[in-house]
Amino acid sequence: MVKYACETWVLKENTKSKLRVFERKVLRRIYRPTKESDSTWRIKSNDELNRLIGNKNIINYIKAQRLAWFGHVHRMADNSMVKKVYEWAPVLTLR
Repeated sequence: MVKYACETWVLKENTKSKLRVFERKVLRRIYRPTKESDSTWRIKSNDELNRLIGNKNIINYIKAQRLAWFGHVHRMADNSMVKKVYEWAPVLTLR
């Protein structure tokens, strides 16, 4: 549900930051703390989480989805409403 309609999102820096924080919280819950040799527990670092997920993150996923959507719209028939909106250019009038 987090990624619903992500193709249409505007990815500003504050949005990216919030998504990264959310992703880290979820990953830390999934991968749980690590038990050390001295029987203490510690939370996994961001680097450890990156290695575990293979450097795939939600921001890269969203960018890939946006690119896929762009290709889809670009290949649409010229008479489709989505293609018309995509190609529309506003007229600028000066007073």
